[in-house]
Amino acid sequence: MNTQSSLSITRRRFLSTTAATAAAACLTPRSLFAQDAQEAQPPAMVVQARAAAATAKITTQKLRGNISVLLGSGGNIAVLPGPQGKLLVDTGISTSRPQITEALAAISADPIEHLINTHWHYDHTDGNPWIHSTGATIIAHEKTRFRLSNPQTIAIFNATFLPLPADARPTVTFADDHTLETNGTTLHLQHYDPAHTDTDIAVHFTDADILHTGDTWFNGVYPFIDYSTGGHIDGMIRATQRNLATGTTSTILIPGHGPVGNKAQLSESLDMLTAIRDKVAALKKQGRTIDEAIAAKPTAQYDEKFGKGFVKPDMFARLIYQGV
Repeated sequence: MNTQSSLSITRRRFLSTTAATAAAACLTPRSLFAQDAQEAQPPAMVVQARAAAATAKITTQKLRGNISVLLGSGGNIAVLPGPQGKLLVDTGISTSRPQITEALAAISADPIEHLINTHWHYDHTDGNPWIHSTGATIIAHEKTRFRLSNPQTIAIFNATFLPLPADARPTVTFADDHTLETNGTTLHLQHYDPAHTDTDIAVHFTDADILHTGDTWFNGVYPFIDYSTGGHIDGMIRATQRNLATGTTSTILIPGHGPVGNKAQLSESLDMLTAIRDKVAALKKQGRTIDEAIAAKPTAQYDEKFGKGFVKPDMFARLIYQGV
């Protein structure tokens, strides 16, 4: 760990290293991802996401306990400013750097000292290089560092993501839950069993009672489950249950995607995940093929509320079928 860092870290199991990092996954339809991995180029959607993010509007939402969230570029970014420097949770898309820099400056003049990655996917880590270039220490689960150090393929998108450069790699990693203290605030980082991926953590700002769930929660839409890198529907359900058990009834929840929410909304997502998992499992047990199970419309009850994100009902049913 960098001895100049003002961050105090206690943990059940802790590793500090400078090992590699890498490619991450942005989530879009299969047709946009066709590429020859030998060309060493990012998937087409990465290029498109960067082009869109270059002009994306960044919205700052102040929460409580001096914590804010930036919305509008990739995954949601939590910000804790203070005399020991800003701490960020996730990075958004790299080409939004000017807008993100402006938004951060409006919060405070504190430099960025620490960055936490909630998992390995591209839309949460693409800004790692520029944030590290400001002098920030990058913190993540050890499996995030591994996946950001090697090419990663997401089969459902037929997409291979290349390793990120060395300066984008987490330099502080851990195996289990651990605790950070900075700017007079305690943060608890908890690792999940495979859920959205096998790299997921959530970040609980314990004093303010704010929980950044990463992509273990997509507020108001069907979530993506990345089976290619360890994700699993049952793990998503367990992660949601754990998120519900964290904090209090008034905990503010920052999802990986979607608006800032609360425990009541998270509970609705748990009901949806459990009901659709059970319906698809029953269809599969009956011997239905994946196409037959999808044709049975097991998500129909929830499509009006949750089916308007990038993961459409048929795709979500397909993902669930894969995991039951």
